[in-house]
Amino acid sequence: MANTYTQLNVHTVFSVKGRHNFLNDQLRPKLFSYISGIAKSIDIYPLAVNGWKDHVHMFFELSPNITLSKVMEIIKANSSKWINSNCFVPGKFEWQRGYSGFTNSRSQRDEVINYIINQERHHKITENTFKKEYLALMNKYEIDYDPRYLFAFYD
Repeated sequence: MANTYTQLNVHTVFSVKGRHNFLNDQLRPKLFSYISGIAKSIDIYPLAVNGWKDHVHMFFELSPNITLSKVMEIIKANSSKWINSNCFVPGKFEWQRGYSGFTNSRSQRDEVINYIINQERHHKITENTFKKEYLALMNKYEIDYDPRYLFAFYD
């Protein structure tokens, strides 16, 4: 679109349905690369894609030509279809309904990228649960939420 200039940096988080630890060490790199490819195919510039055994963080520049909800619909639908068609996990793989999205300024980019890149260390070394991490993000970004409608957490 002519004369349209944006800088929309978005950090999204979504998780595996049933909170199964399906995203093992072998699948994660392939999945994150695949998700980056999906993003690029819909004119989204991925800055970082990473996660842990039961959830994914994605940080990207959002194009003004597509809504965040459409991006997440495409990413989640195509990645779950890819996981299932390649039989990477036992049974049927699904993402939980919903996602969270947070915006960040250009000056925060490196901090968010480093946070996402260091997911394994964040969870493995500190033994930080997804629930603790997720609630900390919701509080950091001052998201007013109803606990009844958060992801299903299993400790």
